[in-house]
Amino acid sequence: MSRKPRQRAARERRRSRNAYPKERTSTPQPGPLPSPAISLKDVTRTYGHGDAAVHALNGVSIDFGPGTWTAVMGPSGSGKSTLLHCAAGLERVDSGRVLVDGTDITHASDADLTALRRGRIGFVFQSYNLLGSLTAEENVALPLKLARAPWTPADVRRALDEVGLSGRTGHRPRQLSGGQQQRVAIARAIVTRPSVLFADEPTGALDSTSAAGVLDLLRDLADRGQTIVMVTHDPAAAAHADATVFLRDGAFTGRADGADARAIADRLLTLEASPCGA
Repeated sequence: MSRKPRQRAARERRRSRNAYPKERTSTPQPGPLPSPAISLKDVTRTYGHGDAAVHALNGVSIDFGPGTWTAVMGPSGSGKSTLLHCAAGLERVDSGRVLVDGTDITHASDADLTALRRGRIGFVFQSYNLLGSLTAEENVALPLKLARAPWTPADVRRALDEVGLSGRTGHRPRQLSGGQQQRVAIARAIVTRPSVLFADEPTGALDSTSAAGVLDLLRDLADRGQTIVMVTHDPAAAAHADATVFLRDGAFTGRADGADARAIADRLLTLEASPCGA
């Protein structure tokens, strides 16, 4: 299936989740809204001091709903990666609050943050960060060993099967293509069944065919309830997500739900062309 039909199919799935039936036999009672998987409240992050200070995040407030895939976009230096790092507890915020599954991690100890990242947060980066001396199965097992939680080899094989690599468990990274290595990295990220999967430019080092395969995999994970927050510079990648949020100069500037690649690209171009501070 070409990329455009895949994107149209993804948009139809998003619409179907949000659509109401035309006829109802009774008036539904509103239930409580689910708590955000990740919530940033008036978060500020500054690097440096005085005249050399860089305000990477400037009072950002944003929620990422459970079971949704959100792309984060903005010009270079807009604060995308800083937002991801603060949301994941990799960096401390200067002010504001960060909550994961309703738990405030703003002032959590380093030990608690480490435990959080090992058990409830998964990471996928542009570089695969696989250990070359280990097989795919051994690489995927690493987070389970670090977390010191009960697990079996079947847990690892299940994660590799989910990313379509059940036949590559014994292969080392050098024996895998770039797309396959990124799939191993995704399997490693989801093997602990994290609450949130953070992806920082996950297709940045891939050719278009491999990138499309990885994006289809992320779409499938999101459709099965995995919360994903993805930083990307590629409008075509962002179009696979449920929503795209935009940053400029460390501030949240808007959101587009179910937009296609052209609409996202136009929004980004407008953002890049606007005067600084506008």
